[in-house]
Amino acid sequence: MSTTLTIRIDDKTKERLEHLAAATARSKSYLVSSAINGFIEANEWQIQAIEKAVKSADKGHLVGHEEVVKWVESWGTTKELDPPKCK
Repeated sequence: MSTTLTIRIDDKTKERLEHLAAATARSKSYLVSSAINGFIEANEWQIQAIEKAVKSADKGHLVGHEEVVKWVESWGTTKELDPPKCK
């Protein structure tokens, strides 16, 4: 099942979309739908990861700032530390 969505784009973007559609023998609707799906997939995981991290932090699963600073400062040295663990 599909639905119709109206969007506003500038003339240059419309022109580029039309050129891409012609060059790929795809409809503008197909290209826009693919682009939207790609955008959602690329961003959905981030929102889910943030929500998971917030829930974890709310439960007290945190790493202290000082521990993180020590770890980051060790990067690239001969005494690089392992990542700190949540408490």
